[in-house]
Amino acid sequence: MVYFGERFVTFSLRPVFTFIQAGVLCKWTADSQHFLLEHFDTIWDSPSHIYHSALPFLPSSSWLRECYNAELSLQVKVVKGLPTEWGMCSRTVLLDEVLLVLSYLNNTVAVGSYPNDIIILNAITGSQTAILSGHIGWVKSLMFSSDEKSLVSGGDDRTIKLWDIQTGGVIKTFFGHTAWVLSVSISPDCTRIASGSMDTTIRLWDVQTGECHCVIKQQDWVWNVSFSPTNPQHLLSQSGDIIWQWDIDGHQIPPTYDGSYPAFSSDGTQFVLCNNAVVTVRNSDSRAIVAEFQITNSKTCCCCFSPDGKLVAVAAGYTAYVWDITGPDPCLVGTFIDHTGNITSLIFSSPTSLISASLDKSVKFWQIGDSATTMIETDPKSTPLTSAPIKSITLQAKDGVTISRDLDGVVRVWDISTGICKASFQTPAKDSYYYDAQLVDGRLIFVWHADEKIHTWDTEKGELLWSVDAPMLGLEDIRISGDGTKVFCLYYASIQAWSIWTGEDVGLVRIDWVRSRRTLTVDGSRVWIPYPQSEYQGWDFGTPDSSPTQLPSMPPTLHLSGPMVWDICQSRIKDSVTGKVVFQLPERFAKPTAIQCDGCYLAAGYDSGEILILDFNHVFLQS
Repeated sequence: MVYFGERFVTFSLRPVFTFIQAGVLCKWTADSQHFLLEHFDTIWDSPSHIYHSALPFLPSSSWLRECYNAELSLQVKVVKGLPTEWGMCSRTVLLDEVLLVLSYLNNTVAVGSYPNDIIILNAITGSQTAILSGHIGWVKSLMFSSDEKSLVSGGDDRTIKLWDIQTGGVIKTFFGHTAWVLSVSISPDCTRIASGSMDTTIRLWDVQTGECHCVIKQQDWVWNVSFSPTNPQHLLSQSGDIIWQWDIDGHQIPPTYDGSYPAFSSDGTQFVLCNNAVVTVRNSDSRAIVAEFQITNSKTCCCCFSPDGKLVAVAAGYTAYVWDITGPDPCLVGTFIDHTGNITSLIFSSPTSLISASLDKSVKFWQIGDSATTMIETDPKSTPLTSAPIKSITLQAKDGVTISRDLDGVVRVWDISTGICKASFQTPAKDSYYYDAQLVDGRLIFVWHADEKIHTWDTEKGELLWSVDAPMLGLEDIRISGDGTKVFCLYYASIQAWSIWTGEDVGLVRIDWVRSRRTLTVDGSRVWIPYPQSEYQGWDFGTPDSSPTQLPSMPPTLHLSGPMVWDICQSRIKDSVTGKVVFQLPERFAKPTAIQCDGCYLAAGYDSGEILILDFNHVFLQS
């Protein structure tokens, strides 16, 4: 029995005793922690999914996999796509809002977001514990006070708010800025708040009275302000691309520095700043450069120190980097690649733990290692890239294969029982975004769009079957029908079908146009398209010598064997009769670029180039 964020989860701990006898309990405990955190949401919703939706995805090197081998043989089988090692991201929390800034205190994470909320998370489990509402615009900046009693925030409603951590109520609201508040900081003695704004001023506020006792005029927007964590008289700010230093009476302290995103170390002895791709660490007293390094081919967007001052974390685009600055030459010890949107904020929760927030609406918790000198493997190394981003997947269980198509126009045929690539073809569609492939009567047929035409190619014979005119304007998707008889093309206002062998026009329907990227879902000769609010419209093109007939509207699910349905939006399989969730795809696999499921197997492709193939036979037999 494991205490799991306000809930006890029970599963067989038989292997523990074996490990204790072998003297390796710490390794088992670390494996268990990785496992529970990575699958937190799934297990929280239904603890029984430990077996169906979590244990099968253990890395091949995990000690838990060896111990639960008997149980795993009766659950979902991962044929291809299993990671070899635990990734550095131990937990991902998906939220409904765009995330802009983080602050951390004693296993509590505050997340500032758009449109106007402050979300409070448990830093151990990632579970949401509270929402603070009061701002009426984006929350641009956050900081916990050193006395652990309050939280200060600033936003584009031009106000600064001081919150009571215990009650979640607003203690005081500070008015005075005439434009968005971009940054806030509270002094280490908790007596003053500094705020920077788009009105080109820094304001210093008395926490007790709420009065502004000093206004510092700048030449440009004030993007950052921060008190030294040990000296309440010393303040750093960023206005434009220049870093300034001030005392609390508004007197400038020379010199200034070119750069952005200034941040102090926790003991106040050093500060870090970025200048495009160059990161510089300086001594706070002497101003001498302590360390300097460069992020290759990237422009930095935020940075921070670890609590012990040994590491500096820097974000650039979708990626975060961690550097050891203790030696004579800074050393890169970690590259964190998992976000799908720009990272907006970074903060350490311990010397070996980092938290990041992103425009992809996720907060990620990263494990750095036991020490800064421990070189750690990045996620791409632990889950090797197999190709360019996967653009489409065809699952053909009756033929024992899955077919993938990537952005470079390479078609691969995978054996779904072994995960081995049986064949690989470079097609003529390297630069085409719209294409599909399928094994039809033993022949691998490939269709793509180029030069204002749709082309159909026999991959094994290496010959063109036919081409038809198809303007690029309004084109949204191309698919081969599930029964291998037709080629479907989705335009902004129609769906057209051609015979896969002759190119003869065999059907056309007019559809309502919406301003959004849509894809076709096919099942035999039936085809569906999505609309807003998860609504679908479908047509059957399979009736000979007649126009396509409209199908009843379908939910965003595909019917599988028996009563099972694949829920496209939630990446899970449900029993349509009982509503019971039979299987939930883990978070790291929850955003495929292409996916198909037939009730016995699931095949998915990803932007990373990974292919995931799952065997569900035992799950459905048990359900």
